[in-house]
Amino acid sequence: MSSESLRRQSINPPGTEKMYDRLHFSQATRVGDTIWVSGQVGIDATMTAGKGMEAQARLAFQALQSVLEAAGASLADVVELTTFHTDLRGEMRAFARVKDEFFPDRYPSWTAVGVTQLALPELSVEIRAVAVAGCGKA
Repeated sequence: MSSESLRRQSINPPGTEKMYDRLHFSQATRVGDTIWVSGQVGIDATMTAGKGMEAQARLAFQALQSVLEAAGASLADVVELTTFHTDLRGEMRAFARVKDEFFPDRYPSWTAVGVTQLALPELSVEIRAVAVAGCGKA
């Protein structure tokens, strides 16, 4: 592998520049074909949290999809998910229904972690992922 293909790239899709500048992190980092996606949460473009677990999970998965596309990958390329939940037991079924909309087959490895809080008090879930660009092609 050439040193150029191992160059570290910061991935920040349009609309995430303020987070990069203010909070000093990239939405994802790509080295070679591997992409590490920062935690995505259930907020819309106005920074308003979705109402309920299903809405937040859907927004977070849509954000994950957007970041992966900006990195040259897709949800099919996700090999690992880690999710953080403020109500691991009570809302897992609702979360799993939404997850299955975005990953209907060829499921990635997944670890769900219960936490006491996320970055904003109204958030219920955060999703981070690792993807390998191109590996999801049939």
